[in-house]
Amino acid sequence: MSTDHGVSDGVSGARTAPAGEDVAVASAGVPVGAEGSAGAAGSGGAGGSVASTGSAASTGSAASTGSLASTASGASTAARLQALFEGHRLTPTQRRIAHCMVRRAADAPFLSSVELAELAGVSQPSVTRFAVALGFDGYPALRKHLRDVAPAEPEAGEGSYNEYQQAVQSEIDNLRHLAALLADPAPVVRAGRLLADSRPLLVLGLRAASAQARGFTYFARKVHPDVRLLDEGGTMLADRVDAAKRAGATALLCFALPRHPREVVEGLEYAQEAGLTVVAVADSAFAPIARHSDLLLPAAVGTGLAFDTACAPMLLGRVLLEAMCDALPDAQARLEEFDAKASERGLFVE
Repeated sequence: MSTDHGVSDGVSGARTAPAGEDVAVASAGVPVGAEGSAGAAGSGGAGGSVASTGSAASTGSAASTGSLASTASGASTAARLQALFEGHRLTPTQRRIAHCMVRRAADAPFLSSVELAELAGVSQPSVTRFAVALGFDGYPALRKHLRDVAPAEPEAGEGSYNEYQQAVQSEIDNLRHLAALLADPAPVVRAGRLLADSRPLLVLGLRAASAQARGFTYFARKVHPDVRLLDEGGTMLADRVDAAKRAGATALLCFALPRHPREVVEGLEYAQEAGLTVVAVADSAFAPIARHSDLLLPAAVGTGLAFDTACAPMLLGRVLLEAMCDALPDAQARLEEFDAKASERGLFVE
């Protein structure tokens, strides 16, 4: 099991929608409304339109070596899985299974229903019902389909990389998936406008995601008149949301990375109840915060090392900054003013 610093190993429970509630698997960047959570701890990748940002790393552990082909195969399988899930109405339990399969993309075609149920923390009959919900006669038919479409394994020794190189290659794959997701800029443009129009703008990120939230806030303050960082949980989180709402806030940007703190899920629920529009950058379209996000933009994390790597979420945050700048008419003037003052103060060493 992973620590709150982003170590990913296996699947843990999370908040789910009320019993019996059906949830539609949303496309990336499309409002997700009251979706049920997937309930997996460290998503290795579940990405856009449930078919864009693929698995961050197949199943390689931080202590093993393997081939680049294994990583690429896992990412390719993850993309196929996401495309398969897209458009189906899934219950919270079924979303949990879907998240687990994307997380273990390289192994998915070879897992028995009992093994998959154990990994996802659900019952074996739930796995069977999941396969039927996807249009198959049962789980064996789903597994056969996954094996039939799985890419052929390359010859042994081809493209061999050590564990550190595999981690880098996995992040490169994540960035490629993010690039594919951004082929449709509309969700990011919409998010940029929502962030630009909110005065003040709240930026939330706890534990493993705090670095992403801090980085976004640092740069956003150069162009946005009032950006407020929320990097601490507890009872003060609701107080700060209330204060921002009274001051005129209309939107909150949340960075959510595994393992997902309960406080983030509860904080987003509170923010929505307060009337804020929630824009989220998460490791997966199936992340536990999905049901409390109005606009979710997925960017996979890497799980090949002892601690998760988050190149894609960081880059997506910078893309959102760019979109926000485009929506702020005085952004360029503010940047020039900052540069002039920085020069006067000798702030930077050339």
